[in-house]
Amino acid sequence: MIKKELTDLDKDRIIEMAWEDRTTFDAILMQFGLKEQEVIDLMRTEMKPSSFRMWRERVQGRKTKHEKLRDFREGRFKCTMQRQINNNKISKR
Repeated sequence: MIKKELTDLDKDRIIEMAWEDRTTFDAILMQFGLKEQEVIDLMRTEMKPSSFRMWRERVQGRKTKHEKLRDFREGRFKCTMQRQINNNKISKR
């Protein structure tokens, strides 16, 4: 399953990112070191069964969750306050 220990704050952030339509699994991998299957396992253990099923149904096959399937590469919306609001660990580039 999940190899490293995650704090409750990390788990909350991963779940938030997984629910967001435009946040890819690659972004979660880069920030937290969790592969897609590990994110799915985390969601399964941390969420109610009905919420997990709703999330899986929503995410399966969604192009925006997979970097390689996206129709766009640049120009996505990013709030200038994003880092301050959600304590995003990835620095601005």
